Amino acid sequence: MISEIFTSVADWYMAHINYGTITLLMAIESSFIPFPSEIIIPPAAWKAAQGDLNVWLVFLFSTLGALIGALFNYYIALFVGRKIIYKLADTRVANLMLITPASIEKAEDYFRKYGNLSTFIGRLVPAVRQLISIPAGLSKMRIPDFILYTMLGAMIWNAILTALGYFLYTQKDLLELYYHELKIGFWILGILVVAYLVYKAFRYKRNKA
Repeated sequence: MISEIFTSVADWYMAHINYGTITLLMAIESSFIPFPSEIIIPPAAWKAAQGDLNVWLVFLFSTLGALIGALFNYYIALFVGRKIIYKLADTRVANLMLITPASIEKAEDYFRKYGNLSTFIGRLVPAVRQLISIPAGLSKMRIPDFILYTMLGAMIWNAILTALGYFLYTQKDLLELYYHELKIGFWILGILVVAYLVYKAFRYKRNKA
């Protein structure tokens, strides 16, 4: 029964991939919510390889979504300031999303080390890429520079994931042999990631207490 649920959810996700959902999910991925782009772009590129989508538009809208999410973080940080950002990072909801004062401080240290260029480099660094827009907003980085560096970093990352999804389609005969098992494994992995996030949040709160 569980495998049937996983299969149904995976089929629904693949059936509803379009440019709008790509943009929305990538905006979410690029903001506070830890939603990996690795499960957004490659399936969309796969659909493009099938002819259901345009691969260049997949790349374009995924990059647009990444910029929207980054701008959201930037302006939140710009308007509320450092004190409130750190207070918000210390809430249970933020901890569930793997955001803590320590992770914000890590992003700030990264920004101080690399300056404006960090908004480009940070887009390629796990555990930093979603949060690097916050210190940019706190430091009031010039918005044209922020958009430029963010777009460049996002374009490189999204190009890699798009190429990966497109390449996987060329191996579809092999993948189809294990399609059912791969879908189940994919969703089990997703559940494990969520469980890990919850565990980390409660562990952080317990250590703090």
